[in-house]
Amino acid sequence: MKLDRRSFLGALSALTSVSWLHGCRTVPPAETASAGRRRAPRTRMRGVFLYPPADVVQAGQCEDNWAPHHWFTWPGNQFEPEAQRAKFERRIGEMAQPLQLDLQFEPSPLYTNAAIAAWLDSALADPPDALLVVNFWNSFSPKLKPVLERWPGPLIVYHPVGANHQLPPEYLRRAPRTQYIHSIENWAAIERGLRAVRARTAMRAAHLLRISGRAETTSETTEAFFGTHITTLPAAEFNDRFDAQALTPPLERLAREVRARARSVTDLSDEAVFDAVRAHATVERLLAEFDADAITIECLFLKHRKPCLSFALLNSRLVPCGCENDLNATLTLMLGEACFGRSGFQHNPEFDTEQNLYFGAHCTCAPRLRGPTAPPAPYALRPFFHQLPKTLALDVQWPAGERITLLKYHSGQKRLDVWGGECLGSPAAPPTGGCATRVLARMDGVADVCDVYGGPHPVLFLGDFVRHAQTFARLYELETRGPAATSPTAPVDAVGVRSSSPLTSALPPARPSGVGASNLAR
Repeated sequence: MKLDRRSFLGALSALTSVSWLHGCRTVPPAETASAGRRRAPRTRMRGVFLYPPADVVQAGQCEDNWAPHHWFTWPGNQFEPEAQRAKFERRIGEMAQPLQLDLQFEPSPLYTNAAIAAWLDSALADPPDALLVVNFWNSFSPKLKPVLERWPGPLIVYHPVGANHQLPPEYLRRAPRTQYIHSIENWAAIERGLRAVRARTAMRAAHLLRISGRAETTSETTEAFFGTHITTLPAAEFNDRFDAQALTPPLERLAREVRARARSVTDLSDEAVFDAVRAHATVERLLAEFDADAITIECLFLKHRKPCLSFALLNSRLVPCGCENDLNATLTLMLGEACFGRSGFQHNPEFDTEQNLYFGAHCTCAPRLRGPTAPPAPYALRPFFHQLPKTLALDVQWPAGERITLLKYHSGQKRLDVWGGECLGSPAAPPTGGCATRVLARMDGVADVCDVYGGPHPVLFLGDFVRHAQTFARLYELETRGPAATSPTAPVDAVGVRSSSPLTSALPPARPSGVGASNLAR
């Protein structure tokens, strides 16, 4: 629904006065999909359990080679499949609900080829976004071959350890568009699959706004792989709105909040902070006017209009904002925020070749690195590093000792660069240079750190999400590059590790009075 001008300005005033305090307009559940959430239909999945009722086995009527012996093949006659099925339906339903994912399980287990074929025919007649099969019976794996052959979309197959005899089937492990999970009650692996499906739906429904200094007119296009709708506007559209944006009392309050909660303020005038919140209001206005879910702006040469603060605030709310009108970087932010529920740090890479360490720096970083409801990281305020005038940027302090994920999507190439590592913190500047926020990391499995992705604008996420990205790539046939690189048919889910997310919200404490004080801080 579009807002009329009066309603929009009222909502904008309310938002800008509280956006820093509460992180988002309406706080979504932690780590839920964000991109396209206002327009996307609920993700639809269909699920089924495969196993024979005990009386069918005992009557010798099960469709497998053991039927003449009335034999319970693995998992055996003490697995309690009905109780296991109830548990799986409950736990998977609990995962699906915050992801806005409608998962319809068949009311009864299937155990004949004819029943499986009828179920598949029904799914093909009204295709959901993905299928989920939970196979509790060793000899039923071959019954999935027609599903692999006929179903053209993503497929998640869960096969418990102990429900298979000896090596798991290679035709399942390496099937295209298939996440084959062979593990012991591995809820994290299932959740990775559900998140990937929901992220794909959200990306397809999302609207990305691009502000370009080279565009002369407004244009519309669609990104080929994701199907994301893209509107491109001339930079004059942003500049005109910024120049017309007054410094309202709510924006003044936001400016005071941002400054009061900084650890320090270096060489920034009040005017620079006021310009930063005016730019934030301008970005919000454009997002609302064009009903967009994400934005990227050719921002380097906007002079005092640069939206670094706005992008930090909005990415903290899982509203993806990409610097420099970089399509690939912004789509990477959108994918990561939708799939991981974390804000990403678009940056440029550097390399400490003596210590084999990775260094990333840029002007825009969200303080809420762990999600929109988690406590923000400490930050300082300092000028953008590259040119005058001295515009505001956040120097966000990344926590040492935590896992990180490096991600980069390449539009038109069906490829993801995916790397994992350990954050070593944020080195000071000087002695380092770069830009306002800096991150130092030790990357996994790298003999020469210069082998890590070295192009412009990869995206760092706080947290261990390598397998999330690999699962997405597997289900949607993307090649991955990195130390654990996979082809679209390489197995990735024999085991799983859950990535946690704090659910509490808090503000960094206000600075003591007199630290970096100015008229604005009083």
